[in-house]
Formats: sequence, structure tokens, C-alpha cells
Amino acid sequence: MRLDKYLKVSRLIKRRTVANEACDAGKVEVNGKPARASYDVKEGDIIEITLGARSVKVRVTAVKETVRKEDAATMYTAVTQ
Repeated sequence: MRLDKYLKVSRLIKRRTVANEACDAGKVEVNGKPARASYDVKEGDIIEITLGARSVKVRVTAVKETVRKEDAATMYTAVTQ
């Protein structure tokens, strides 16, 4: 699954266009490297998002095409800095 779609489906970022813009601006890193929106997300990847003063670091635990709002948080686990 594309990185921008994963960020939207997992609800880490609310809209796919915002996720795409964040990737283009270099605000999203996967496994310590800046990632493009077209990056293919796999289980075990570590995604770090920096938007403003907020920074989020998560490990991908599942890649699903669709997920209910209540179950979106099961697609990743938080990684302590």
C-alpha cells in the first residue's frame, strides 16, 4: 500500500492530500529516511511524522485496505523516542 494511503487509512493524518503534501515536504520518514508518497509500506516499517511541533513515531503492525474508525489504531504501535 502507498504511504499516503496508509497514513489516511490508519488515521495518522486525516486526509490523503495532506499526507501527500507532508511526504513531498520531507516531513515523513520511513526507517530513518525521507519517504515519498509512493513508498510501499510493509509490516515492521517505522514511520516518523513531523507536523509543526508535533512528532509521531510508530511501527506498522498491519496493512489493510479498509478499516473501521474504531480499529484504525490496531494498524500501528507507538515507538518511544
